[in-house]
Amino acid sequence: MGSLKEVKERIASIKGTRKITSAMKMVASAKLHRMQGVVEKALPYQYKMNRILVNFLSGENQEIHSPFTEVREVRRVAIVVFSSNTSLCGAYNANVIRSFQLKIEEYAHLGKGNIDVYPVGKKIQEVVVKNGIEPKGNYIELAEKPTYEDVAKLATLLMEEFQNEKIDRVEIIYHHFKNMMVQDLMCEQLLPIDLNEIKETAINDVNNNEKETSRYQFDYIIEPSPEEFIANLLPAVIKQKLYTTAVDSSTSEHGARSMAMQVATDNANDLIQELTVQYNKSRQQAITNELLDIVAGSMK
Repeated sequence: MGSLKEVKERIASIKGTRKITSAMKMVASAKLHRMQGVVEKALPYQYKMNRILVNFLSGENQEIHSPFTEVREVRRVAIVVFSSNTSLCGAYNANVIRSFQLKIEEYAHLGKGNIDVYPVGKKIQEVVVKNGIEPKGNYIELAEKPTYEDVAKLATLLMEEFQNEKIDRVEIIYHHFKNMMVQDLMCEQLLPIDLNEIKETAINDVNNNEKETSRYQFDYIIEPSPEEFIANLLPAVIKQKLYTTAVDSSTSEHGARSMAMQVATDNANDLIQELTVQYNKSRQQAITNELLDIVAGSMK
């Protein structure tokens, strides 16, 4: 057991740390509530776009011919990975890094020169460099404050690379926010577009929200032509998907950090309580020893 001074100094140190973790928790909670509002506005828009695409495919003689749906042999792949710029957010970054490492191993047969990585976040960017891969651009700001304009530029770049056959597949790694305690790690294919997957997702999304409209048969009158409609709709779907991914990832980061700082604050409170009991016991023992010395001295 340490001296009274050492225990007292340790209590003061932990109280200082508790102030920091408590403040960080409040900041993360404020950012979380703001990003939740953004997600709540972005996700329904994406769901509705997917629903329109599914309804269009459900029509008679409606087929999609687009370069963004072309499936070809993968010789070069692009991976967009979302992490945070800072730490202290639990296992958030560790999970992303682990998934990224597994994805690199999956495409190891292509060679590192044929793996393009677009790191969104400082933490994953550092890992990419350590793996001997040159990052395709700097997207640190995008991780902190994702905007549709910035995400649309990245999406446009990826679509151009895919359309020009410079890359054959685009995959994204990110966290999907469920609640403050649960953020699911997702690994999805962005390009080529999997229409069957979009159809399944859209059907699941409308099962609870659009029961009344799901019984109607949609028959769209498309002007000027289905080809031009698809040429405009698919890029919009891709941009919106990447944008909702970015805000979903940012929301998950703030949720993970808020939870991590809450746990750290609770642990600090428990430790302070234990040390306070230890301090009081040590102080009581010291006083008792002094009294015994005084009594023993007076009896001589």
